[in-house]
Amino acid sequence: MARKTPADSPKAAGQAAAKPALLAGGNPQIAKGEGDAPVQAYIAAMPGWKSEVGRRLDELIVRTVPGVRKAVKWNSPLYGVEGQGWFLGIHCFTRYVKVAFFRGTSLHPVPPGESRSKETRYLHIHEDDRVDEAQLAAWVKQASQLPGERM
Repeated sequence: MARKTPADSPKAAGQAAAKPALLAGGNPQIAKGEGDAPVQAYIAAMPGWKSEVGRRLDELIVRTVPGVRKAVKWNSPLYGVEGQGWFLGIHCFTRYVKVAFFRGTSLHPVPPGESRSKETRYLHIHEDDRVDEAQLAAWVKQASQLPGERM
């Protein structure tokens, strides 16, 4: 009879299985869920330098919009206001982290990244970018005060 090692235990097997897969561009595959836990799981699974960007974005959003609603849908963290919908999403790509402002054309100044969607605007954060956190916080605050997307 083979002796069980700690690596053979169900707990160890669950931990190995719990590590999320990375999809195209290094985007973590996280199960859909509401609340902070799935968002933190997504941030922890972001590869390399992107995890730190995700952590800083999450902290800035929470600080700027007290009581912000969080969820992961379509393998992307979403941020919203209860009863108003989602105002912002994050997504990993190979060379950058994309911050999507769903009503971005209503922000002042308008974020730089264009979208196929009429109202959405993006901010792409690359590894060595210096992010203007004051401007980002201003966009987050403005976005949180607009009607959000229903998803």
